[in-house]
Amino acid sequence: MTHKHFLLYKPAGYLSQFVYEKKRAKKKLGELYDFPEGTMAIGRLDENSEGLLMLTTDGKVSEEIRSAHYEKQYVVQVDGMITNEAIEQLQKGVEIGVKGERLRTKECCAAMIEKPDYMGEGYRIRSDRHGPTSWITITLTEGKFKQVRKMTAAVGFPTLRLIRIRIGDWKLEGMKEGEVLEIEL
Repeated sequence: MTHKHFLLYKPAGYLSQFVYEKKRAKKKLGELYDFPEGTMAIGRLDENSEGLLMLTTDGKVSEEIRSAHYEKQYVVQVDGMITNEAIEQLQKGVEIGVKGERLRTKECCAAMIEKPDYMGEGYRIRSDRHGPTSWITITLTEGKFKQVRKMTAAVGFPTLRLIRIRIGDWKLEGMKEGEVLEIEL
């Protein structure tokens, strides 16, 4: 069997799945593209997050890319003007809650940045009159449930907008929201 692999610029408002059996109607990945049967998302982005999502029909590839061998880089808009101290805390690892347990995140790369030009407006989180916001980048080799959101909240700067811009060597830059590219591995 020949497996297929895809990059998707997941828009905010979509689940990172193909099936959702609860009562409320939700937008799913299959509404964006006619993926082949057996396609699965490699990792997830929560409904309100956007950015680069990889999909494959090969479970072994999914397992490999979810591993610590592949960095995942995010651009994050946070509430308030983030401090150097908060960036240092993120870099060293912070304590977050996952499934009722407290755990410390691994050391990571984190830095203040200007909003990248190619990012687009996205959905409006709130009006600027509610206070300043700032942008950071975080690069991880782990991926716990809502980890980036929990990390920024732990240092006092809740996430307003979250965009994954890179998985390993694959980048979001140059893609349009909702665009799907078939790739070779």
